[in-house]
Amino acid sequence: MISDLLQENVQDYPRPPALEAVTQVLRVVLGGMTIAETRAGFRVLETHHAPTYYFPPQDVAAGVLTAAQGTSYCEWKGAARYWSVSAGGVRRQRAAWSYARPSEDFAPLAGYLAFYAEPMEACYVGRHKVLPQPGSFYGGWVTENLRGEIKGAPGTERW
Repeated sequence: MISDLLQENVQDYPRPPALEAVTQVLRVVLGGMTIAETRAGFRVLETHHAPTYYFPPQDVAAGVLTAAQGTSYCEWKGAARYWSVSAGGVRRQRAAWSYARPSEDFAPLAGYLAFYAEPMEACYVGRHKVLPQPGSFYGGWVTENLRGEIKGAPGTERW
């Protein structure tokens, strides 16, 4: 039984997505180092997606991010830029992203950073190690309390 994470069904998440503050400690590890840790994070909840977690820039270790090429556009949040992440002799290309000027509904995310779980050594919500959202595009973190069908695997990208 999960005592500190409530059971959630991803089909119950809203569309358009919702932004909410996170009460658990969020942590990212790469190269044997904790590169980001916060008690002041946010998460975005969207139907059929694992939550995407965002860290305030002051809670990301100095010097671990370098600007990466490319951008993408989210219909809800706006234009994203990408970051490569390096720590402990390990470098991961385009492993994080941020929104400099997100849409009005997501304005609190300005400058916050999200990390893809797959290229990191480990990511945590509270004491729970996460799995990456299926597929190579979405950056949600799958925790053991989630239920329902999470999109991202082949054949699910367009629903």
